[in-house]
Amino acid sequence: MNILAIDIGTTTGWARSSRAGTVTSGSENFAPRRMEAAGQRWLKFRAFLNEQRVDGGEIHAVYYEDVKQHAGTLAAHVYGGFLACLEMWCAANNVPLKPVGVGVVKKHWTGKGNADKAVMCETAHARGFRPKDNNEADALAILSLAQHLEGVAAPVEEAA
Repeated sequence: MNILAIDIGTTTGWARSSRAGTVTSGSENFAPRRMEAAGQRWLKFRAFLNEQRVDGGEIHAVYYEDVKQHAGTLAAHVYGGFLACLEMWCAANNVPLKPVGVGVVKKHWTGKGNADKAVMCETAHARGFRPKDNNEADALAILSLAQHLEGVAAPVEEAA
């Protein structure tokens, strides 16, 4: 089963599993650049989702971290914009979109529902991954939970 896991944000962490059991992951920055139109970040996010489908083949499910509390109003607005784009993309491509709670992801990954960013990254390293940042580590955690929920065996190492 091909699963795409996303940690939504200006810097979006992602992890994708294939039917063969390999995992590919990374993080993408969608911060607006100087002189860009306001909607460019959403267009780049949509292009990123399309690239995931092209690079990884058919996506059978997208799991994302369902954040209910944000650091501020701007963060909430940005999250909402990314979520709207993700919902639209999944609907247009007939891909099930499945939210998972922040605490549920952290508890599954580390055993603690309130684990901080450092612990999330340490756990990723302990499981054989080399995340570039906490966003990628979070996406790997979301993917691990998704695989558990879908009954798919989790891989041990990251694909090259």
